[in-house]
Amino acid sequence: MDISAKPNAVQSYQAFLYERALHPELFDLCERRVVNSGEYEFEAWIMAGGHLLRFERGPLCACELVTDREDAVPQQGLVEGYLCAGEREHEHAFKPHAVNYLASVQTESLTENLYLNTLDELRAFGAETSALMHSYEDEAGPCLSMVDIQRYAAEVHAQCYHLRALSGMVLRTQAIFEHKP
Repeated sequence: MDISAKPNAVQSYQAFLYERALHPELFDLCERRVVNSGEYEFEAWIMAGGHLLRFERGPLCACELVTDREDAVPQQGLVEGYLCAGEREHEHAFKPHAVNYLASVQTESLTENLYLNTLDELRAFGAETSALMHSYEDEAGPCLSMVDIQRYAAEVHAQCYHLRALSGMVLRTQAIFEHKP
């Protein structure tokens, strides 16, 4: 795997926040999981190199989409979108519904050895926590998309990882949906 002269996949990743449901037929889903917890329902989808998180409580349906697709991203119900390159934090209040969305994003490009070690560590972690995982290959080697979910009474956390061998890229996101009684 030679990643030294490969394009930087970090540049194409974007995160989008919607105030509506997105439909599965728009995406090439690899795995999904639904979590019901009293006042809310949470669903996670993973695709090769991306994910979608859906949080539903009462009349509110909010979705986070992280993707490297530059076309065919739905515009209806879009609250905001931003590039994933670098480190950033984001917050949005769905005030009428007493729900807050908090997100953090971190990207890095690793050397081949660090990338492969990180890939092995995340696969082991994902197996240990029963995370959603999808392994695939790109032109340069093994890749991974993973979503690890922790649920609490008034909030749900999702740690998401996307590793792309082509550029040695690791994209880590954490999304928190929290609600007030």
